[in-house]
Amino acid sequence: MSAPNKKKILNDPVYGFITIPTDLLFDLVEHPYFQRLRRIKQMGLADYIYPGALHTRFHHALGAMHLMGQAMQTLQSKGHRISDAECEAAQIAILLHDIGHGPFSHVLECCLLNNVSHEDISLILMHELNRQFDGRLSLAIRMFDGTYERPFFHQLTSSQLDMDRMDYLNRDGYYTGVAEGAIGADRIIKMLDLVDDQLVVEEKGVLSIENFLNARRLMYWQVYLHKTSICCESMLVQILRRARFLIRQGERVFAPDSFFLFLRDSVTMDAFRSDRQYLKAFTQLDDYDIWSCIKQWSMHDDAVLSTLCEMLLNRRLFKIILSTEPFAGELVRELEDQLHQSGLSDDELSYFLVEGQATNAAYMPSGDRINIKRKSGKVIDIADASDLSNIHVLTNIVRRYYVCWAKDLKGIGKSVSW
Repeated sequence: MSAPNKKKILNDPVYGFITIPTDLLFDLVEHPYFQRLRRIKQMGLADYIYPGALHTRFHHALGAMHLMGQAMQTLQSKGHRISDAECEAAQIAILLHDIGHGPFSHVLECCLLNNVSHEDISLILMHELNRQFDGRLSLAIRMFDGTYERPFFHQLTSSQLDMDRMDYLNRDGYYTGVAEGAIGADRIIKMLDLVDDQLVVEEKGVLSIENFLNARRLMYWQVYLHKTSICCESMLVQILRRARFLIRQGERVFAPDSFFLFLRDSVTMDAFRSDRQYLKAFTQLDDYDIWSCIKQWSMHDDAVLSTLCEMLLNRRLFKIILSTEPFAGELVRELEDQLHQSGLSDDELSYFLVEGQATNAAYMPSGDRINIKRKSGKVIDIADASDLSNIHVLTNIVRRYYVCWAKDLKGIGKSVSW
């Protein structure tokens, strides 16, 4: 029998036809760890605002792999020595960069895990895959964690101008219908170059970089930090917080074994490394587990849990107020009084009244800089190369405070009897 053809061509709505170029990349895509990303939406609950935002981490990872392949071709065409092994490793590193995302992506990092980031879990899973694939991912792991001696590979995987950001801005803009997400990734990639194995952008690409930074700033306020997104995510966090509280009080709360483990235990990074049950359980978790529990919990005897779940299921969302300054105590006390009149006790109040803040900075010069190579060969920061009048807006951290709360609780599901 002839060996199966693993060099597949996929039809992607954002880029057209993209190729899985090597057997190893194909085998990684086929692996259950990666297939799980089909069941994790890229944008969490954003479809509550933008109904088309139903694409997954699976889509995004393949798109980022495609862009990395284009970046490799560009740099090779400019005379830089990049081996076939390095090209493959770079595409593996970006393909697997989000493999450690849990259900609802960033939303649940704060309440399912104890200071364990998805990047940390991605690295653990990459090491596990490296074991399963007899060490063939070793170079990709060094690129991913920044220990490879050619730093531009890590910059292409994780920096302020990486293939991750280029794909998610393009892809999220496409699926939400928000035109500001379009960044001209093809042109930016064609402008990439290297100086001393550090990533730079040719001077004629400055306008494209400015557009990229502007698009990122606008997408954060219009999509990622949209006020309704904040409400949805706040409700989901409170749902899980209440379920965890009840479980730790000994209450009976339905959940699949893999999900129940994270609701019951405080899982630290050390626990992830030392106890394989957590890693195994994590790789079985996806959005469907959370939604099935929310549906079941909407009928739970606990009024706080059932009400929150029914509200989220039926899009009866919290109300929200945004401000550039912290809220006065009088406003919060007035909202507390309203909720008390609905029959909430002091202990229950915090589940229906949430305060927080959202921050957004399109570009941080103190981080991994975006460097521009002038025609003279001199390398300068984009903040110095740009003639944008609003460059300070792009480099400043913008902070918005919010308070969101449940309004008109009476008459919703089981919440009629407190």
